[in-house]
This record gives sequence, structure tokens and C-alpha cells, in this order.
Amino acid sequence: MSCCVSCCASLTCGLCTSVASGISQKSARIGYCFFFGASLIISWILREVGAPLLEKLPWIDSSGTHTKEWYQAEAVLRVSLGNFLFFGILALIMIGVKDRNDRRDSWHHGGWTVKVVIWLLLMVVPFFLPDVIILIYGFISKFGAGLFLLIQVLILLDFTHSWNDAWAEKDEQKWYIALLVVSVVCYIAAYVVSGILFIWFDPSGYDCSLNVFFLVMTMILGFVFAVVALHPQVNGSLLPASVISLYCAYVCYTGLSSEPHGYECNGLNKSRAVSTSTLILGMLTTVLSVLYSALRAGSSTTFLSPPSSPKSGERNPLLEEKLEEGKTKEKEKEKEAGPVSYSYSFFHLIFALATMYSAMLLSGWTSSSESSDLIDVGWVSVWVRIGTEWVTAGLYIWTLVAPLLFPDREFA
Repeated sequence: MSCCVSCCASLTCGLCTSVASGISQKSARIGYCFFFGASLIISWILREVGAPLLEKLPWIDSSGTHTKEWYQAEAVLRVSLGNFLFFGILALIMIGVKDRNDRRDSWHHGGWTVKVVIWLLLMVVPFFLPDVIILIYGFISKFGAGLFLLIQVLILLDFTHSWNDAWAEKDEQKWYIALLVVSVVCYIAAYVVSGILFIWFDPSGYDCSLNVFFLVMTMILGFVFAVVALHPQVNGSLLPASVISLYCAYVCYTGLSSEPHGYECNGLNKSRAVSTSTLILGMLTTVLSVLYSALRAGSSTTFLSPPSSPKSGERNPLLEEKLEEGKTKEKEKEKEAGPVSYSYSFFHLIFALATMYSAMLLSGWTSSSESSDLIDVGWVSVWVRIGTEWVTAGLYIWTLVAPLLFPDREFA
């Protein structure tokens, strides 16, 4: 197994080194995205080809009774553990970094050759650990993955409200029309998707009351979002409500499509092609969430910012005075000593949790009850998805009613 891991590591080593040599301070976030993406590729490869090699390692195959699915999950979890340690250690190191004068600021933006070497070592080390450690990590990863789903929802809420505010602030008729058009399109798409899901997951001749309940709840939630958002006391917007409704319909689809193979109410019958497409959608959503948080973290107006960050639009009289006086050196020192624009620790925490979530997708939430050809299948996946949908709904409604319940508090 170590040979296989070393082979995969050597394939990425050259790429990592070339990327590291060209990474600047502004593109550091892209470098970390590369580490995350490379770990996903390695996990996918080892899941497909690593099982026979893992069977030969005595400290992994202790009983000789493990199934192929168990070895596949082991391969994914061991790669995930290495990547989690990489970002987890960085998150701990970067706790409390608020100023660019902090030495750790240069650690975050530089030292890429060292980081590549450490990352490659962490990819290999977990394959020499005993089963019990991986078992514990797999258990913890379920909670980490759930936390990432929660953060993913917060990111979506932040995105929808920012999108709505950006267009509304233009205060022009064409932008208001655009808001209305996008909202109507999203709502139509949400209910069309729900209608299609009724056809797929409520076949005639079977008692599929659970699936019907999930779908009806999804449609009701979309209606409730609109009613609450347009209430005169709330004075909200239809755009976030429509986007959240469409997202809930998508999450409901991923949950229903994760129902076990052979379940009579799963009209898709969960073929390998469907399983792979569901995995790709899940991975794409994960990657987009991570990329958005990484790029959005560069804005000091988001929830990713440390308290010391200045809000966009605020003026610095001292800096303006120095600029007017033409003191270039003073200006450079001011920039170097300025506050960081986002929380480095939270930034790395996002990647660490996303690593756990990706491992759960590839390992079927560590459940080996289904065929190894199927990915993200089982009732655990179903309830995790449906739970995510309901949490999303609850958080969105809370963002609308919280200002009414607590008028003395400021909600940014």
C-alpha cells in the first residue's frame, strides 16, 4: 500500500512544487485549494484500486474477514486523515493572528516547498497507523461532516443575502426586474424538481409515505419562505427565499437518491451511473462551497473576518494623511502592520471539515452494507441530507424573524 501511496505522491509532487514556486501572497488561497483537490483525487483513485494492496498490510488486515467495501473505506479515511491533519494543524497554528506583523502571517502565505513535503508525508503516515485510530477518526468525521454541512448552509445564506443587497443597492428599475425574474425562475425550478421527484420516488403500487412526507415538506417550506420573507413586518426579499427553496429541493433529491439499492420507493434504483452522478454533484457542491469561502474570506465584510478587520468603505485618516504627504515608506509600513483581511484559522478549519465531509461521501458514511459499486448510499446518508434541508430552512427563517424577536440587537 505504501508503494501505491508513494506513487500517487510522486505524481503530485512535481505539480505541487511547480505551483508552490509561483504562489504569491494574493494567490495563497488557491494553493490551499490545490492541496484539497489533490487529496480528493488520491482518495478516489485509492478507493478504486487500493483495496487489494491494503489487504496485504498485516497491521490493517488483522482478522482476514474484512470485506472489499471495508478496505475501500479504510483507504479513503486514511487519505482523509492525512489531509485533515494538514489543515487542522494550520488552523491551530493560526489561532489569534490579527495583524500582518505577526510572524505567522508569513507562514500562512509562504513556505510552500515545506508545506508540500509535510502534506506528502501526512498522506503516507496514516497508512502505517492501526485500525483503531482510523475507526475513531471515522466516527469523529461524521460529526465534522455534519458541522461542515451547517457551515455550508451559512455560506449559502451569506451568498444569497449579499447577492440580493448588491442588486438592490443599485436602486435601478432594471435591477429590481432582474431580482424578480431570477426569483420566479428559481421558484419554478424548485417546484418542477419537486414534481419530478414525486414521479421518481413515489411509484404507484407501493407505500412510499416517507418519501411523500419529505417531498411535501420541501414544497411547504418553499411556500413558507415566500410568505415570511414578504410579510410587511419582515420586509425581506424574494430572491433569498427562492434560492433557498431551490437548494432545499436539491438536498431533498440527494437524500432520496441515497436510499438503499433495491428499496421499492427508489425509482432510480441507484445504479452505478446514478451513484456516480450523485457523488459528482455532492463533490461539486463541496468544492464550490470551499472555493467560495476561500475567496469570500478575502472580503473583510463577511463572517469569516476577525474582529480587528476594518469594514469596507471605512476611511483611515492617518493613512490618507501620509499618502497626501507622499511618505511612501510610511505607507508601506502601514500596509505591513495593518490587520489581516480574514481569519486564517477559520479558513483552514473550513478545509479540514470539508475533508471529513468528502471522506463521508466517498466511504458511504463508513457504512459497508451496500455494494462497493455504490457511493453515498444508505439510510444514514438519507437522514443526514434531509436533516440538512430542515436545518437550512430553520436557519433561513431565523435570519428573517430574529430582528423582530430581538429589536435591540444588531444583525449584520
